[in-house]
Amino acid sequence: MDLDVLDTVLKQRKQPAFRRRQIVRAAQHEFKGAWSELTTLPKELRGQLEAEVPFSTLTIDLEERSSDGSVKLRMLTHDGFPLEAVLMRFERGGAGKEGREKLPPRYTACLSSQSGCALSCTFCATGKMKLGRNLTRHEIVDQFLELARRRQSGSPDGEGRIDNVVMMGMGEPFHNYDEVMAAIRTLNSSDGPGLAARRIAISTVGWVPGIEKLAKEEIQVKLALSLHAPNDQDRGLLMPVNKKFPIARLMQACAYYRAQTKRRIFIEYLMLDGVNDSTEHAKELAHLLNAQEGPGGFHVNLIAYNPTGTDYIGSSDETVRRFSTILERSGLETSYRVSRARDISGACGQLAAPVEAARRRQREEKLARSKARDEVPTPA
Repeated sequence: MDLDVLDTVLKQRKQPAFRRRQIVRAAQHEFKGAWSELTTLPKELRGQLEAEVPFSTLTIDLEERSSDGSVKLRMLTHDGFPLEAVLMRFERGGAGKEGREKLPPRYTACLSSQSGCALSCTFCATGKMKLGRNLTRHEIVDQFLELARRRQSGSPDGEGRIDNVVMMGMGEPFHNYDEVMAAIRTLNSSDGPGLAARRIAISTVGWVPGIEKLAKEEIQVKLALSLHAPNDQDRGLLMPVNKKFPIARLMQACAYYRAQTKRRIFIEYLMLDGVNDSTEHAKELAHLLNAQEGPGGFHVNLIAYNPTGTDYIGSSDETVRRFSTILERSGLETSYRVSRARDISGACGQLAAPVEAARRRQREEKLARSKARDEVPTPA
């Protein structure tokens, strides 16, 4: 919910200060889904709040479930801008504490920071949408809450939790820095979901001002950098942002971040057949990352390409293994990200929804306001 609106209404209703915390805890910590469920509030107040404060800033437009147990939600803002968020389910091997039971699956919420994106990475479906608008902190938090409620209702004991959050959905988080960080602080709050900061990751295409700003934050969230190529020529073909922030400048920002935080940076590397997956690319990537400070500063996540209506083809398993081996022999830690929700277009790079209708409505509303101002009669 929009807590600014809530504050205004509570003040107008002359409610005691504890009411706000009571409401926030019920919505964000206990994952209640409607005013009617907040039975600790007086019935009259519940009715007033239901009429004046929408319980969520988002409405569900479409819900899809993957064969792997993941869930994708397409949501709309109050002014009609679409966004998508995904609850990804990962099976875990090994046994539980008793040595007999299988470990429960792990759940990660992938949240969006914008409706659409302005950066137009050539492999990403979101980039084809262009930018609708930035999302507010409340809209970002409400994505998590909508997913958390589904996780809780789907748990046998009603106590299902989300283990991690990644800001890897629609948009470039550092283009919406203040709202993203405000949302993360809410997710980290004990009155909110109480998610540990180190279980939250922000993914950037390499927006240098954001990386340098994050380096000064006290909250210890993870930083993931979408690199996807080890040189400017190849990266520039994949990611237009490389023209503004070439790799040398990007590595300077990474060095600054490491010096300030001492935290590892996670490198995201999409494996594209014949584009960035050769032996020479692997050696060049290893040299680039190890040249910063030697092994230990980076972890490389190799990512399978998910179809997004382009001519790209994902690298073969053999190529991925060869690429990974070269990196590991150089001292870099690597992992291969398993795609989730691919069958419902909810995997990495696949999130997309049309935004033109919302843009057109905004233009019409702006024109109507302008016309109304022009028609106001001039006082005699």
